[in-house]
Amino acid sequence: MCSPALLSKNIMIEEKARLRELFWKGRNMVRLVIAEKPSVAASLAKVMGVSKKKDGFWEGENELVSWCVGHLVEFASADSYDPRYSKWEQEDLPILPAVWQYTVAPDTKKQFTVLQKLMHREDVEYVVNACDAGREGELIFRLVYERSGCKKSVKRLWISSMEDEAIRKGWEHLLAGENYDNLYQAALCRSKADWLVGINATRLFSCLYHKTLNVGRVMTPTLGMIVQREAEIAAFQKEPFYTVTIAFDGITAESERFPRKTDSQRLREKVLGKTAIVQSVIQKERKEKASKLFDLTLLQREANRLLGYTAQQTLDYAQALYEKKLLTYPRTDSNFLTEEMESSLPALLQSLSGVLPFVEMTDRNNLSAIIDSSKVSDHHAILPTKSAADTDLESLPTGERKILILVVARLFCAVSSPERIKETDCTLLCEGASFHAKGRVILQEGWKKIWSDCLKLLRNKSGEKETMQSLPPMEEGQRWAGVQADIKEGESSSPKHFTEDTLLSAMETAGLEEMTEDAERKGLGTPATRAGIIEKLVRSGLIERKGKQLLPTAKGNELISILPERIKSAKLTAEWEAELKKIEQGKLSPEDFLANIQAMLQELVAAYQGIRVASALMQEVGKCPRCGRPVYEGKKSFYCSGYQQSPPCSFVLWKNNRFFLEKKKVFDRKLAAEFLKTGRVKMSRLYSEKKGIYYDAVVVMQDSGEKFVQFKLEFPKKRTKES
Repeated sequence: MCSPALLSKNIMIEEKARLRELFWKGRNMVRLVIAEKPSVAASLAKVMGVSKKKDGFWEGENELVSWCVGHLVEFASADSYDPRYSKWEQEDLPILPAVWQYTVAPDTKKQFTVLQKLMHREDVEYVVNACDAGREGELIFRLVYERSGCKKSVKRLWISSMEDEAIRKGWEHLLAGENYDNLYQAALCRSKADWLVGINATRLFSCLYHKTLNVGRVMTPTLGMIVQREAEIAAFQKEPFYTVTIAFDGITAESERFPRKTDSQRLREKVLGKTAIVQSVIQKERKEKASKLFDLTLLQREANRLLGYTAQQTLDYAQALYEKKLLTYPRTDSNFLTEEMESSLPALLQSLSGVLPFVEMTDRNNLSAIIDSSKVSDHHAILPTKSAADTDLESLPTGERKILILVVARLFCAVSSPERIKETDCTLLCEGASFHAKGRVILQEGWKKIWSDCLKLLRNKSGEKETMQSLPPMEEGQRWAGVQADIKEGESSSPKHFTEDTLLSAMETAGLEEMTEDAERKGLGTPATRAGIIEKLVRSGLIERKGKQLLPTAKGNELISILPERIKSAKLTAEWEAELKKIEQGKLSPEDFLANIQAMLQELVAAYQGIRVASALMQEVGKCPRCGRPVYEGKKSFYCSGYQQSPPCSFVLWKNNRFFLEKKKVFDRKLAAEFLKTGRVKMSRLYSEKKGIYYDAVVVMQDSGEKFVQFKLEFPKKRTKES
């Protein structure tokens, strides 16, 4: 029984709550909903019945709906902490902020101001975080919320589909924002780690090698894998091998491999026209289960392998389909659905039957194969929505249409019967030598029929052809006389160049060999970030696309050649990704994670203290005419290595020198070396813009010690008749 004092206290609390409710009702309080993109905000507003469009937001009777534009709030630059960081000096490293600073990008400041004003409106009771339901969505919202100085309570809209029904259901189950604090901390730690490694490692090695060398926490280990693969290919020595095949009654059997052709020739001569006897026949039936439902990485891999799409293209297409309410949330790392979804699957399958001509009559008896709540983290596998059933596929852009077809087909494959195959392995003897014949018969196509028809539709041609022979009934002791014999030549296969398909797989499994069975999945990046990492490598000029292949450039090879193992280690970075997952789960503190990153950077900087390196990256072009120090080649110029000395030497030869551009000459390394050696170069076919002709002359370098080096022309004097 409650004490009088406690009872009185409870009554007072209840009365205050009642009065507060009446107060809010009288003031017509609203909630502020913040989405990640304008298009998503528009969809949310429509479902909520908010139709009044204003500058930067939608306004309704009970809701305000606005949006971010990507990362509105970013980490401040290094020189925000200290003006001296505007210059890259090895002695200033490592840069480890004690208190992190943030900034708003100039091109997004207007929308940030809109959000800030809305958050501070007196009639806004609480804020709803409706950004994408994942790590980055959480970070985007929280940084805006905190930068705005907002103190109002936060609720979270967490949905996996943009369908109207899913949005309404999400509104009915809003969760407290603090439930996602760990997710935010993981996202923040990831972002801080990228800043710390990028700033410090990039500056350290750029100072050491006198040229800009972009180093990234995830980008560099990914580049390292590509460079390593190319090194393996270059070092690979192909080894030829030879086999003897015997043929009879449409059956082909093959011998063991021989390293020398002469051995295979002797065997061929020995068995030609002789009798082959069946020694053993082994038959077994095998079931091949359907492939898993798509997570983002698997979808990107298949789209690259089958359609040639880059990872970024696939992500863009999938995101567009999500916003059109045709796909569920694409940035997922799960291949399964939850138990709660099992009851709704038959209706979804029924609605999608007929979307594609080859999924109408499929069986759907294998639902349990795709249900496993323990393997679903933030989001379930990618699914088509019921809205996809009412969509005219031909009205979609080609890329979106093909991605939707893949996802629909994959769902029906996953719930269909397995493929049943009967395999036969037969051993024959001929003149004392063993030969093996293998065959297979498809007893039930199952899901393979759907997938084959899907490929026919996407490629507008027949599907993958069966390559293995079908053997007739064979029994031990059975004999075939007069066999044909031939020699088959082959060679050992080298490792394959990375494609986006195989690189994504390698990124996903990085560190797997060191994992225990119960360990969290490691990997480089996340399904949501891997496409961006590949694109950044391409934009940075570190790798290039050649068809489907991803190849390192000379710049990429150079970078990896000089970096220490700890920076380019896929294992270490994969371990960091696993630790970020532990932060999400509340199993690791953000402070401990960042402390490890900072300690690593301190050790790295200390290891290079006082060191001035020389390598292939610093091949000397010539000597500086002002101070005699080496001149090196940079991206835009040939510069004196004394620019870091005291006093600094400012000598530089710019590659885009107007003098040479006007004369249609490229100021390259060879030309720079000649000027540094002699100060003058005899050149032919110099162009005159005034006269529109070409001419020969001697170009003389004139260095007065000023900011810019000048050049002038000298022409040989014309001979007189007397001379």
